[in-house]
Amino acid sequence: MSAPSLPPSSPPHGAPSRSRLVRAGWLAGLPILLLIAVAAFSLGLSRVSARLERQVSAIVAGTGDGQPEPWLRVSVTGRDLTASGEAPEASQREAAVGRLAAIEGVRRLTDRTGVIEEVSPFVWSVERPAADRVETNGSRPAEVGAFELAQRLKPALPRDTTLSDHARAARGAPRDFPDAAAFAVERLQDLTTGAVATLNDTVLSIRGEAASLAAYDALRTALATPPQGYTLGTVEITPPVVADFRFGVTRRPDGSLELNGHVASEGAREEIRAAAAQAAEGAAIDDRLRDARGLPQGVDGPALARFVFKLAGLLHEGRVSSDGAVVSVEGNALDQAAVTEAEGLMREARPAGVSAGRVALTARPIVPYVLRIRRGADSVTVSGHLPDQANREALLARLNPRFFRESIHDRTRLAAGAPTGLTAALAAAVDPLSTLASGELTITGTDLRLTGTSLYPESAARLGRTLPQALPAGWSATVTIASDDKPAVTAESGACGQRLAERTAGHPLRFAPGSTALAPEFYPVLDAVAALARACPGERIEVVGHLDPVGAKPEAQADPVADEVAKETTPKPAKVSAKPESKKDAKSKAAKAEPKEAAKEASKSESKPEKTEAERAEAGADLARARALAVVDYLQKAGVPLERAAAPTGIAPLSDRQGIGLSLRS
Repeated sequence: MSAPSLPPSSPPHGAPSRSRLVRAGWLAGLPILLLIAVAAFSLGLSRVSARLERQVSAIVAGTGDGQPEPWLRVSVTGRDLTASGEAPEASQREAAVGRLAAIEGVRRLTDRTGVIEEVSPFVWSVERPAADRVETNGSRPAEVGAFELAQRLKPALPRDTTLSDHARAARGAPRDFPDAAAFAVERLQDLTTGAVATLNDTVLSIRGEAASLAAYDALRTALATPPQGYTLGTVEITPPVVADFRFGVTRRPDGSLELNGHVASEGAREEIRAAAAQAAEGAAIDDRLRDARGLPQGVDGPALARFVFKLAGLLHEGRVSSDGAVVSVEGNALDQAAVTEAEGLMREARPAGVSAGRVALTARPIVPYVLRIRRGADSVTVSGHLPDQANREALLARLNPRFFRESIHDRTRLAAGAPTGLTAALAAAVDPLSTLASGELTITGTDLRLTGTSLYPESAARLGRTLPQALPAGWSATVTIASDDKPAVTAESGACGQRLAERTAGHPLRFAPGSTALAPEFYPVLDAVAALARACPGERIEVVGHLDPVGAKPEAQADPVADEVAKETTPKPAKVSAKPESKKDAKSKAAKAEPKEAAKEASKSESKPEKTEAERAEAGADLARARALAVVDYLQKAGVPLERAAAPTGIAPLSDRQGIGLSLRS
């Protein structure tokens, strides 16, 4: 009896069926299979890559025979190869690339190789694109090799940076290239990111921003001595930015200036030094400025510097400082008027964006009393103090005719305290100053100092003897005159006469009627004649005076400085105490005196006979000779030796001559 068949059992509600369990098990095992497959593939690929790398290394090593190092470089990525480098010859390149392509199992070969060439110019550059990376580009010497050059550059790299070499090997590198390249890389240590140094044959150029003030100073010191055999090209080093940008000018008691603080560029430094030279008026300038940026936005640097120097010009001793955009001034002003002037400038003349800081000025008595007259190439500058406007006008009246070709800049100020005899001392010293090629006259109290350069050693020696003797009592003089001892180009005798005629043609030297004073227009002509005397040492200059035109009346010759000197040296009349006259008494005396004075004048005219023709001729000859001697005196002051300029007594002035006669005699 067969067993009854049972219906298939059904899984409990919610339980998975057998087929679902089978499928789930298969799916659960699938990742494991994949992992096994991937591992097997990776293992196989790794074995292939290792094999490729072994074969590639052998090929690369073979390219180093006879070279500083293998020229071929190959990177292996799986079954892909990338070849780079420069072969010494095209045949060597083709052979190496062919061996790489023949390796079994290579899927792709990227060929970036080349052939070493001769390049000119040989250009190599190093850049710092990031704080931790330095890159090289251009050409590197094939004779050195990439690895060896990298080893030479490694000690010069900025701290914590890596070197990426993108340069290509080439021939034609200048001598000692690795040393110059290391010098260029080392300079990047003092520069921020973005800096670039380039070697173009033997010329080094560098561009970038200094990392700090100390780094900027270090760069300037290092670049002052480039590698031997190399020169500097374009150097564009931007100063660093500082948080406390300052600029200041200090005036010392001797008139010299000290510049300190910061300056944004070399161009700005040159402008500041030019302004300082004008403010110093010949005194020394001590430049202690440091290159830096950081001037507050909205402030015009040149305008700020001009304002600072304008204030410094009002100081006898003190300091003007700009801290950011705030300007302060303190010290001893030139005088009380300078204090008021400085306060007005600070209130009303500040540049845009500049604020007024501390103003602490005093006006002490001017001790010692200082006056300077400085003669430059084309200008005369007068600075310091004078007692009053009359003395100022008198001094300018004396300077104008003597410095006929130069422009005169009056920067004097009026103040009490001038030493006795100042005007007389100026009258004695202005003429010697006018005979110098360049020089300076400085009066400090009753001490006078004349310095400069003379065209002639004879003139320099003579001034040292005569000037101290011409000063008023109680004054002292120091004369330091250098002579231009360059040998003059000697001209032939005939040429000397021709050159004299050329220098005097169209420039007659005519004195005013009755006068022996040199006119302003004489000086350029006489200076040229004095210079000619140096080129013609074998010639003697003879000067002949001239007569006045018939009927010419003498002109009144006023000399304001002479008048002031007379006032200083003439004793004042004693005061007489007397009772003032009444108008009636004065009229009575005048009426009584009129007949007597008229009788005296009539008596004089009757008793004084008119001059004879001979007497008039003699007087004219005396005047003509006096004029000739005045010209001779000027030539000697200009450096013509005493024995080479004269007014011969045996030569009578011609009656029709209307100008000084100048001639050369051997």
